[in-house]
Amino acid sequence: MSTPTPSRYPAPEIKDLPEDIRAKVLEVQEKAGFVPNVFLAFARRPAEWRAFFAYHDALMVPESVGRESGLTKGEREMIVTTTSAANNCLYCVVAHGAILRIYEKKPLVADQVAINHRKADISPRQRAMLDFALKVCNQSDEVEDADFVALHAHGFNDEDIWDIAAITAFFGLSNRMASFSGMMPNPEFYLMGRAPKTKSAA
Repeated sequence: MSTPTPSRYPAPEIKDLPEDIRAKVLEVQEKAGFVPNVFLAFARRPAEWRAFFAYHDALMVPESVGRESGLTKGEREMIVTTTSAANNCLYCVVAHGAILRIYEKKPLVADQVAINHRKADISPRQRAMLDFALKVCNQSDEVEDADFVALHAHGFNDEDIWDIAAITAFFGLSNRMASFSGMMPNPEFYLMGRAPKTKSAA
């Protein structure tokens, strides 16, 4: 049995990062309890790290750039998980699947959409969204006006459709960077959101 491939590019130490990147990494560590490997893996090239996370936040945290989106946080993660599975990206399926489970409060949904979104416990609207995301992922040259009509019927407007496509395309980049570099998911991601949190007695 083969062992998982370690990252092909050693990650820098947090103490050696530029101040702005170090501050963001420490903020994420405090919030999550660990540093997701992507934050350190990309930090070896600070200019690319800044560009990557600026675009990431503009799409996944639109309020950070003064924009509203018709997609929920869970739906955005649903797109990432589904299309990352189509691209065979272990890191992004595991990491974003964990976030998806938490946002949707459904412990099974990430595995379902990663394998077959048409059998997943999601709404017809979300199924149409993922149909389109996978078309952008696999056959973007075949997108046509009829695809927009189908999404409009489910209440998506043209800006929402841009979001679906842009998230798919952006994570297509992320998937390929993670896969070629040997980036592995943090162990913490695997268990997140799979069981209800037990409340301690007062």
